[in-house]
Amino acid sequence: MNAFANKYLSSLLHLFYPHTCEGCGSDLLYDHQFLCARCMHQLPVTGFFAKAGNPVEKIFYGRVPIKQAAAAFYFTKSSLLQHLLVQLKYKNNKEAGYFLGRMMGHALAASERFADTDVMVPLPLHPKKEFMRGYNQAALLCEGIAEVWPKPILTNAVTRTRFTETQTHQNRLSRWQNMEEVFAVTQPKLLTHKEILLVDDVITTGATLEACGASMLEVEGVELGVVAAGYTF
Repeated sequence: MNAFANKYLSSLLHLFYPHTCEGCGSDLLYDHQFLCARCMHQLPVTGFFAKAGNPVEKIFYGRVPIKQAAAAFYFTKSSLLQHLLVQLKYKNNKEAGYFLGRMMGHALAASERFADTDVMVPLPLHPKKEFMRGYNQAALLCEGIAEVWPKPILTNAVTRTRFTETQTHQNRLSRWQNMEEVFAVTQPKLLTHKEILLVDDVITTGATLEACGASMLEVEGVELGVVAAGYTF
């Protein structure tokens, strides 16, 4: 099929099946777009990837020895970011994960602080929860990141051994207690002497990431970084 025919077919498909912005529903010009320019500007960028000692890193001070940490966007209730994360976690909208991952990937690629990363590890879901959801949203973020910042993704080195209820409405102490002995490293050889980037969707208290990170830091020679799409401040 020649270029003219491709363009004609694309225009015809767009006429009957318009590609719309996930944020506001407005018509998009290009199929590869996920948000319109106006909605893109509504995502509050943190700038943390380039800043040592940023608020995300301070969450882990005195708790777990991480090398660096960051989140791409500030997370607030009723925001566009919350809408995208709800779409990702509860509405089977995988493209929301790939999109947010690509945004994280651009920030990682522009930051020298994460340049020595060897592998990415998506925060594991319990197998029961992953089966119910159909996928691990953190793994989709990793796939999006890897599109623009190529790094290997390990999904089988760490497992979640205990099913935990959602922590959305729990306080800091309850979240920490809920995470005790939840994660286990199943293939330590895959992590030995690696700089690992642990990836999640939102950082609030950091309890879940702390618990998972602590389990990996027991492996010889591991260095740990942490990133998320959103940061609750």
